[in-house]
Amino acid sequence: MKKSLVGVVTSAKAAKTLTVKVERLVQHPVFNKYMRRQTVVYAHDEKREAREGDQVEVVETRPLSKTKCWRLLRVVRSDRSRAS
Repeated sequence: MKKSLVGVVTSAKAAKTLTVKVERLVQHPVFNKYMRRQTVVYAHDEKREAREGDQVEVVETRPLSKTKCWRLLRVVRSDRSRAS
């Protein structure tokens, strides 16, 4: 089973590469409050179907470049309505 993450596209300017921000909740070890933490991953988008602001699901894959080891699985929610 390959890992899959859901996040928001923060940049789609590079050719066939997306920058996806994935948020998670982590409990503080002392104060027991939940904090938001974020991870930035680079994903391969062969068909260039995702745009900035879209919520996407990415899946783990073999290394495609120095930093890119995820690929776009599907666009969960499109942000086309706010783009205009």
